[in-house]
Amino acid sequence: MRGRRALGRRFGWLWAAYAVSSYGSGLGFGAFPLIAVLVLHCGPAQVAALSSAGRAVGALVALPLGPWVEFRRKRPVMVAMDLTRFAALATVPVAFALGRLGFAQLLLVSVVTAAADIAFRAACGAYLKALVPAEDLLVANSRFESTMWTSTTVGPPLGGAAIGLLGPMATVVADAVSYLLSALGVRAVGGTEAPPARTGAPRLRAGDLLEGWRHILAHPVLRPLFLNAVVVNGLIMASEPLLAVLLLGRLGFAPWQYGLVFAAPCVGGLIGSRLARPLAARFGRHRVMLTAGVLRACWPVGLALVRPGAPGIVLVVAVQLGLVTCCGLFNPLLATYRLDRTAPDLVARTLSAWSVGSSAAIAALTALWGLLAAVTGPRTAIAAAGVLLLATPLLLPRRGDAPRGGPAGAGVPEAAGRV
Repeated sequence: MRGRRALGRRFGWLWAAYAVSSYGSGLGFGAFPLIAVLVLHCGPAQVAALSSAGRAVGALVALPLGPWVEFRRKRPVMVAMDLTRFAALATVPVAFALGRLGFAQLLLVSVVTAAADIAFRAACGAYLKALVPAEDLLVANSRFESTMWTSTTVGPPLGGAAIGLLGPMATVVADAVSYLLSALGVRAVGGTEAPPARTGAPRLRAGDLLEGWRHILAHPVLRPLFLNAVVVNGLIMASEPLLAVLLLGRLGFAPWQYGLVFAAPCVGGLIGSRLARPLAARFGRHRVMLTAGVLRACWPVGLALVRPGAPGIVLVVAVQLGLVTCCGLFNPLLATYRLDRTAPDLVARTLSAWSVGSSAAIAALTALWGLLAAVTGPRTAIAAAGVLLLATPLLLPRRGDAPRGGPAGAGVPEAAGRV
């Protein structure tokens, strides 16, 4: 590898904006499930419903946003979505202070932030594609991925400590403020951005909603990658609220311990993301992506064996370290690969369709696993998700293909903007 590549002042501001919102999301990691369990005393089904319904309705609301974003300047859209997330999250500590916080409000805020996340990612991916030269897109994606995992390493332990010292709303306030700062950072990127040329009909048509889906499902490599991604992400995320119930409730983990077992392994994500470019240069992008995609499915089944105390902490950290390292390697390669094969006038719609599909799958599987946990218990449901994940490498494409003509594209990490 050559020395650290400079991508310019404008990318620096965009990266800084992403970093500050990512650190805010790290501080607020698992905030809503934690509030649901510790403040509202919700059970497994309600905690799962909070995650699943918020994502499902948010994805439905975001469905028309892909074509809407496609034909608008991207920076104003990104600023608007940051401000929307700030305003929505700010209502939670206000309601808590007034003694009016309820489950319905958490659910509504989850819907708004989920829809805004999808629109922001679609706009940011399209903007990054125009901002960064094609040969540097993997570098840019790796930096985003490294930042995300670094913030997840630092954020949850600090968030757990802040909750212990300042109360359960401290991390929600930090997360909200981070989106406000992100909006200021995006504005500081500067430069001119011409309005995208509208192709076809002058107004939004029903067919525009499907263009991103058509592109993904008609492509021989993107289609299996998409199916693999939605199943893997869905099963992993479906287990997250159940793991919160198991660790915080039945096994008696303290909030700082809950944060620690998810934060410490994120060092692996930083390592994986830093290795993505050199390994791809040596062995080829598709081979490295395929190997990482297979390996990441092997770890989560071990979470079903967690026990109280120090042995349980060590087990969760070890399992999460293996999973996160593989994800940190896989994600920037997927992001670059995905939009290398997408035409410039389809970027926002493709990213939006991908995010909507992923959110819908996560919502459906989270709801289903919440019901399964209510019947069999959280540990059994977590084990079932882990066993099913072992079969997901069968969905990965065995061969790559040549990039589409024109500038390469890139996306942003799916975890950006997580509440």
